[in-house]
Amino acid sequence: MSEIKEIEGGILAAEGYCAASMCVGVKPNATKRDLTMIKSEMPATVVGVFTRNKVKAAPVKWDMEVVAHGLASAVVVNTGIANAATGKQGLENCKIEAEAVAEALGVSEKEVLVGSTGVIGPQLPMDKITGGIKELAGKLVSAKDGADVAKAEAHEAALAIMTTDTQPKEIAVSFEINGVTCKIGAMCKGSGMIHPNMGTMLGYLLSDLSIDHELAQKLLRAVVERTFNMVSVDGDTSTNDTVLWLCNGLSGNEKITAATLGISLDDIDESGDTDMSTLGNEAYRTLYRALYTVCLYLAKNIAKDGEGATRLFTAKVIGAPDYETAKTLAKSVITSSLTKAAIYGRDANCGRIFCAMGYSGAEFDPDKVDITMSSKEGSITMIEQGMLPEFSEEEALKILTPDEITAVCDLHAGSFEAEAWGCDLTHEYVTINADYRS
Repeated sequence: MSEIKEIEGGILAAEGYCAASMCVGVKPNATKRDLTMIKSEMPATVVGVFTRNKVKAAPVKWDMEVVAHGLASAVVVNTGIANAATGKQGLENCKIEAEAVAEALGVSEKEVLVGSTGVIGPQLPMDKITGGIKELAGKLVSAKDGADVAKAEAHEAALAIMTTDTQPKEIAVSFEINGVTCKIGAMCKGSGMIHPNMGTMLGYLLSDLSIDHELAQKLLRAVVERTFNMVSVDGDTSTNDTVLWLCNGLSGNEKITAATLGISLDDIDESGDTDMSTLGNEAYRTLYRALYTVCLYLAKNIAKDGEGATRLFTAKVIGAPDYETAKTLAKSVITSSLTKAAIYGRDANCGRIFCAMGYSGAEFDPDKVDITMSSKEGSITMIEQGMLPEFSEEEALKILTPDEITAVCDLHAGSFEAEAWGCDLTHEYVTINADYRS
């Protein structure tokens, strides 16, 4: 089976993409880069997954139309203002952005994706954005400008799409499909307003694969269900969630279809309830692992970088009778405010985890449950067969101190398991969100 290799280059690791970013002052007194442009040398097959919030930002509505069209040549993203709750003018501003990109790059406006993140409500400063688009068109950087230059510009793009994030989130991998080396470069932003069903996140995956549109769409949805949709920071599902996967075919691989992967489209469970990692032939398993590796890395880093967070908190439910039960329980644990506060305080209060499992709605026998807390410092059982055993508070404190903590909840009722990722709840979270607009 082909190895999935992590490589350098970020979003410019794959063949045929260029990018640039700059500060245009979307928010008053802005000093950091807040406008990013990406271009594909060839129109790329594009698929996407979007927020399930009924209140959808204008860029989400625009991008859903582009994805339905099936091809994308460029992306433009701003931070600072979300272009959500902006009515007809918000959609008109998306069109103005797309027209400006189309004119600057010589592409079709129907193939321009737009993204926004930031404060909900205000209209975008279109003069600044359209002026920035024209300027960025002359600053685009690709691997042809040198690997180090491209790597640096890709990193700046990952920084430029951040809002309250404290660190950029980027990854690139290479792998072989039927002897042809292919690459996926990706970046995302997300720190607050994060809840299962994605969060205030924008994710961009750029690949040089040639792949069937419907197949790519179903694969992305299935992988997102087991990665981005298993993350929670604060219980709020955003208006702007967007994950886009572009595939421009410049690796030169034979077009990937369900038939070439040894599966049918019906085999792909978009709900995420089926473990699809063992389906199909070697090419399928390699592609699935590559896409999963990228999305998992980004998803976990969103959780780790939750607003004000000091710890990544993983809930792993094992021994479940089915995946749905495991998933429901894992999500309930990471979204519990009391549990998150206990993780922050290094409080060995597993009763909160047990309680969150109990109100999740999932069916299980509490008298069979074991809950073990673990970290790089070791592990300790805090619930055993549904009861609190004797344990060392000193040892528990030691285990709960590192910046990555895992709760393993064993139902002893089957062979299914699921993981969800969250973070602790800190004083800093309230501070950040009490004055977010300023």
